[in-house]
Amino acid sequence: MAVPKRRLSRSNTRHRHAQWKATTPTVVDCPCPRREKVQPHRACTHCGLYRGRQVTEPK
Repeated sequence: MAVPKRRLSRSNTRHRHAQWKATTPTVVDCPCPRREKVQPHRACTHCGLYRGRQVTEPK
């Protein structure tokens, strides 16, 4: 198994850790009259519409 010969510096470690960023999820408006925010390619949790069709029961 590979083992590093020398310890990485604090600067190099922090540069590597800085690449892990959280991104905000993309949201779009649902076509229903309430304009709920919904993730793309997901059914609206309020009205149950997906691509203009009713796929689940509305709440």
